[in-house]
Amino acid sequence: MRRLLYLLREAVVNVLTNRTTTLVAVATTAFTFACVGVFLLLYVNLRAMASSLEQDIQVMVYLQDDLTEQARTEIEQQLKIDRAIGSLTFVSKERALADFQAQFPSESRLLQGLGQNPLPASFVVTLASESRSSDAMRRWANRTQLIPGVSQVQYNQEWVEALAGIVRYIEVAAIIVGVILSAASVTIIANTIRLALYSRREEIEILSLIGASTTFIRVPYLLEGAALGLCGSALSLAILKAGFELFRHQIHSATRFLGVDALLTFFSVDMCLVLMLVGLFLGSAGSFLSLLRFGEGRA
Repeated sequence: MRRLLYLLREAVVNVLTNRTTTLVAVATTAFTFACVGVFLLLYVNLRAMASSLEQDIQVMVYLQDDLTEQARTEIEQQLKIDRAIGSLTFVSKERALADFQAQFPSESRLLQGLGQNPLPASFVVTLASESRSSDAMRRWANRTQLIPGVSQVQYNQEWVEALAGIVRYIEVAAIIVGVILSAASVTIIANTIRLALYSRREEIEILSLIGASTTFIRVPYLLEGAALGLCGSALSLAILKAGFELFRHQIHSATRFLGVDALLTFFSVDMCLVLMLVGLFLGSAGSFLSLLRFGEGRA
């Protein structure tokens, strides 16, 4: 217990001795983490919006006009046993006409001159949650199109695929930026620890001469690096939270984006803890790297 307290005290002394360098390292680390966090926030919210929109997307299965009641029933039974379908609603020609007249009363007179109802009967299909991705939806539509009696399968394919593409690009960008800025954070913390090591190299030499183990000497600096990474990630989350709330307030104030602010979400508590642990790990990695180089220099 006494040894642990000593190691912790040494880590605190190292931080207080190099206050300016420590503050610069924490601020720079926080900035790099905040940059990664912006991409992560964008990805999380776009992903959530994409999932929400996918739940609202319905697929229209239009039937041929000359279809018999028995053939329609067979198609309905075939669709009902399809595990990719979450719900199914039949819309007759008469109901389709009534819905059109209710939604577009000014345009309904255009259909009166045709003599007969030109709108086809259809099934309104909501796919199961595991079949709502753009690829799964496209495969299901192509398969359903081959059913005898089905004239057309229609849904907002371009919108679904465009949104999925944007989410993929954001995901790739977040990974690339995350790797680059994580390496930058490790380098910054490594340089900070290296400065602390050189400033106390005589003390380290004395500890070595009196028999202190390498682990005993290195642990305070590993703790210091972990603390720098943890503080940097915590500060970045505070910056991101403040910026997020400001952005949401601006969106809420803009009438043309009414209701969009309710869809925006910040990182969950679990995600925040993970990000802080990542910061702690990167800080420890930076310290370890610096200690290795310092050891090679002494050798």
